[in-house]
Amino acid sequence: MSDEDEAWFAPKPYGYGSGLPIAWQGWAALLAYVASILAATLLIRYSWIAWAGIVAAATGAFVIICARKTRGGWRWRSGDED
Repeated sequence: MSDEDEAWFAPKPYGYGSGLPIAWQGWAALLAYVASILAATLLIRYSWIAWAGIVAAATGAFVIICARKTRGGWRWRSGDED
């Protein structure tokens, strides 16, 4: 990965979206997402609405980060190019 490349995630070779993280920032973002989902599970017994809100917010934020930080952006790939 070059210094100018600010990608945190590799593109999927087939389909649409991000693949695995390729930078420490991507791994940190993935770890923070998983930790927030696990922490939210502690709220299920008290309020499933709070749990759903936290899960929705964390998922939305993670999807936006992945979309903006994927090398080449999100687009359909069929394995022929890139």
